[in-house]
Amino acid sequence: MPEAALTPMMQQYQRIRRELAADTLLLFRLGDFYEMFFEDARNAAAILNVALTRRGQVPMCGVPYHAAEGYIAKLVKAGRRVAICDQIGEATPGKIVRREVTQIVSPGTISDLNLLDAKRNNYLAAIGLHKKQIGFAYLDTSTGEFEMTELPDAAALEDELARVRPSEILIGDGPQRQAIPLDLPSVVECDGYLFIPEQAEHTLCEHFAVQSLDGFGGTGMTAAIGAAGAIVHYLKHQMRRQIGHVTRLKVYRRSSSMIVDAASQANLELVESRGARDMSLLAALDRTLTPMGGRLLRHWVLHPLCETAPLLERQQTVALILEDPALLNAVRESLKGIRDIERGLGRLSQAGGNPRDLLALKNSLDQLPDLRARFSPLATPRPGEQPSLGPAIHAALREFPELSCELERALVDEPPIALKDGGIFRDGYHPQLDEWRAACRDGKQWIAALQQREIEATGIKSLKIKFTNVFGYFIEVTKANLASVPEHYIRKQTTVNSERFITPELKEMEGKILGAEERSKALEYELFGELRTRILHDSVALQETAGAIGLLDLLCSLAEVARLFNYIRPKLHDGLSITLRDGRHPVLDQSLAEEKFVPNDTELDGVNSRLQIITGPNMAGKSTYIRQVALIVLMAQIGSFVPAAAAEIGVVDRIFTRVGASDDLSRGQSTFMVEMNETANILNNATERSLVILDEIGRGTSTFDGLSIAWSVAEYLHDELKARTLFATHYHELTELELTRKGVKNYNVAVREWNDQIIFLRKIIPGGADKSYGIQVARLAGLPKRVISRAKEVLGNLEQSELNADGKPLIAEEPARLSAARRRAQNRENRPQLSLF
Repeated sequence: MPEAALTPMMQQYQRIRRELAADTLLLFRLGDFYEMFFEDARNAAAILNVALTRRGQVPMCGVPYHAAEGYIAKLVKAGRRVAICDQIGEATPGKIVRREVTQIVSPGTISDLNLLDAKRNNYLAAIGLHKKQIGFAYLDTSTGEFEMTELPDAAALEDELARVRPSEILIGDGPQRQAIPLDLPSVVECDGYLFIPEQAEHTLCEHFAVQSLDGFGGTGMTAAIGAAGAIVHYLKHQMRRQIGHVTRLKVYRRSSSMIVDAASQANLELVESRGARDMSLLAALDRTLTPMGGRLLRHWVLHPLCETAPLLERQQTVALILEDPALLNAVRESLKGIRDIERGLGRLSQAGGNPRDLLALKNSLDQLPDLRARFSPLATPRPGEQPSLGPAIHAALREFPELSCELERALVDEPPIALKDGGIFRDGYHPQLDEWRAACRDGKQWIAALQQREIEATGIKSLKIKFTNVFGYFIEVTKANLASVPEHYIRKQTTVNSERFITPELKEMEGKILGAEERSKALEYELFGELRTRILHDSVALQETAGAIGLLDLLCSLAEVARLFNYIRPKLHDGLSITLRDGRHPVLDQSLAEEKFVPNDTELDGVNSRLQIITGPNMAGKSTYIRQVALIVLMAQIGSFVPAAAAEIGVVDRIFTRVGASDDLSRGQSTFMVEMNETANILNNATERSLVILDEIGRGTSTFDGLSIAWSVAEYLHDELKARTLFATHYHELTELELTRKGVKNYNVAVREWNDQIIFLRKIIPGGADKSYGIQVARLAGLPKRVISRAKEVLGNLEQSELNADGKPLIAEEPARLSAARRRAQNRENRPQLSLF
């Protein structure tokens, strides 16, 4: 439709729409609704399941502005960006109301607390390339957390993406996009020049008001700077965000933290579990009481440390808190009253926020004096004891008495959510506001008195003086009483059952009342802006305090879990040995209801017990055991106490796991191919300091192929990589490696047989298992009796086939170094084929 044929309002809409990207939906404020037109309306109506209507030839749909948050959440969840266009000026007769896009919401830039998971960051990430280095940066616009690093290859990038899990990813268009071989979710292609290091450095220096980035520790990280600068430019210029709360840029390097690749994160269920019930490690450790603590705990679980010094500080702080149960309980009681200071500041700094955000901040500030006093016993280092985080936390827990008093004096006890509806500030806070409120109240009292006088004067007992936004104040008289209406009443409107009238006296008072009400609301809006500016003046100190609260909350959570479940402090060292006595699975130990968890010992010394072959039946606990060792090590490397009677852990640089069976149909990869890819990743990246967890390598192919691969992988891990390895398998032939490899040790899960039944004892004992009890497990699963009976018959035939060409048992004199696999293969080549039927 030609623009000249459109109404002035629709021409305004088109001008604003042309400034936005094609994939952005424009919510255009019209009165009490946000309206969408043309193609936006068609797309939004399908996502929101609302009616698609027409105004003339223009398709349109709309949602109520007071309920817009829920609809915006649906659009963002569907992967769309949403531009919010609000009325900026007041309505003037004969003129179009001025409108502007006040913010653009996308999956990675949500700031509304109702749309966010309180204990999970919402990151906007960027990927840049420069001289074969991959720059990676991410920012949580709701909290101001901003970090960057450089990665050597696409595999490392994939691991980091799995840890950060950004909601939206920026990447340069053209060659940069083509150079990243990953199938990235929620990608937004930006102009490539934003990632040019010189351009990006200028953007960052301008934002942080510095001459260089040397003070941030990013010297030489040109690819990372490109990614970080692209984020800032994108937010300021494309998303029209104010990001004054982003005051820090943290540089981190992969070498400072344990690397847990994407597959291992999923296999160990670190932060998410596969079932409906949350059985993740994060859920087991999370007793945090504040959103800041919950988000920080998630970050720690996904970023374990490799340096012992900071880990010992964390451990010592948990130990000191545990020593004083009264302190732990008192601090946790104070933490219960603290809201999300970080995200509240983020909303206020982005010209958003509402009166409830101010109230939440006030309530949080009110808790700080008690919290600081209750934590004060740990504020001073103890002579002769290991350093803790106590003094630093106490110093960062600042109090804000002036700001707290100002908020207390200003805000009513229950302020409204809507900013422009008034009713935010207490009487007595501002003289002019009190004056206009009094005029408004007096006017409404005058209206009530007028109604009573008119009833008495006219004798119409049903007479009412009412108000609507369209007609203002009016006198309503039912049609049955129209004969009693005085002559000086001026007819305004006719309805089905009544007539509406005005009088000069009523209209004059209406102007006074509405004028006072509008002026008071406008003044409250100004006062809110001044109060927001006052808060943001202390934003850096408030952010530091919020960070200290989160850290304290996290450490108290670890102490509470240790107290509840009898965890102990592990001894960390830089050697290779991992020794656990009576270790328990941290998740199952908390969740088992029908049986008590059976603890087990572990001894991996990197020399004489470098690779453990663990055999035993299905369901006996092999997988649980090997995963619990990995989880205990990871817990120790976030500074947590661990579920064991004693633990000495040589810090590991990486944890690798190959567990379970799954395919990847999107990439055309079979179950076995996925298994081999994960195994290849381990063999190509593990080091002597790594911990490797393998469960059933080689089971996705034929028996001999699988056994051969498993055998070779075990030898390579032991001989070449020398990595500490727990290898669970049903290939009993692998137990013969103990005869030829000094660092291989055999263990099995103990079972007891009784009347052709098996009882799982869940205990790991030295030695290899001689069978897997698969048929007994199949019976427990409920397979039909005929199937079980036939399986026994087939198993008997297979076991009898272990004969030589003469039909006699394999000779015992064969050299022990000759593997069982080779003997069986040679035997099968020489003997006649045996039928199973």
